[in-house]
Amino acid sequence: MRLLGIDFGSVRIGVAVGETEVRIASPRPALDARGSIKADAEQVLQLARREEVQRIVVGIPEQDEAESRQARVCRMLIERLTELGADAVGVDESYTSVESEAALRETDLKASERRKRRDGEAACRILERYFRVLDEA
Repeated sequence: MRLLGIDFGSVRIGVAVGETEVRIASPRPALDARGSIKADAEQVLQLARREEVQRIVVGIPEQDEAESRQARVCRMLIERLTELGADAVGVDESYTSVESEAALRETDLKASERRKRRDGEAACRILERYFRVLDEA
């Protein structure tokens, strides 16, 4: 199955495409967030159609007790994508941006280049976590 991974942010939306058969995810250029769930969901859905994915996997920042505002926004995005006819699910994305930044620091990339790539790398990690969920099922 072809998947679209989403690292949703208020400024940029990190994107990656993955294949469940080979368990590989590849980053794509980030989308500019448009500032509304409706507009962002439509933008993500258009990309999903272009990439011919069957499922959209949205990272949700999980917390111990109270759900964060960002987690609620991510759940609203999943709900809107589902209303638009997409197969959309969530997966815990805790620390994916931190992990991505740490991995990118090990490269020879300048800070500005790392910033451009971090969101896509985080979306790859979201898909990798989803692959693990599938393996455990």
